[in-house]
Amino acid sequence: MMKEILYILLDNYAEHEIGFMPSAVSTDGICFRKEPKYINKIVAPTMEPVKSLGGMRTLPDYSFETMPEDYAALVLIGGFGWIKHTGNGIDQLKLWGGNNYTNEAGYVNEQAVADGRIVTANGSGYLEFTRELLKLLENDTPEMINRWYTFMSDGQIS
Repeated sequence: MMKEILYILLDNYAEHEIGFMPSAVSTDGICFRKEPKYINKIVAPTMEPVKSLGGMRTLPDYSFETMPEDYAALVLIGGFGWIKHTGNGIDQLKLWGGNNYTNEAGYVNEQAVADGRIVTANGSGYLEFTRELLKLLENDTPEMINRWYTFMSDGQIS
């Protein structure tokens, strides 16, 4: 049985922040994987469709009540975990987090940051987020992940 990657979606989720991850799990950037290591699943508060910022409606595979306890990764769109992290700028994190934002020293001004088993990205870092998560999940060899990243960012097959 394949391990599942669960994507938590709430109403008005930013569909672009899911980015490349679902297709990167299912393909190698060029064609479908014959035997993907993981399978993508959507989780929402209920089994009702969730609507994105762009008006797309997505039907979940699981609700919060029915989602499995065992999964390969849990992908949250947004969040307030203050490990080593990135975001849309330190000023925005302070504004949104208020007194709850307590780890300015852990902020890294990068598109995506991996710290242990947690990956964070800013609002436009979905390609880099996907690369870091693919590495963490060992979805492919580092060379193939880099090849995928180069193709997706530059349109070149290396």
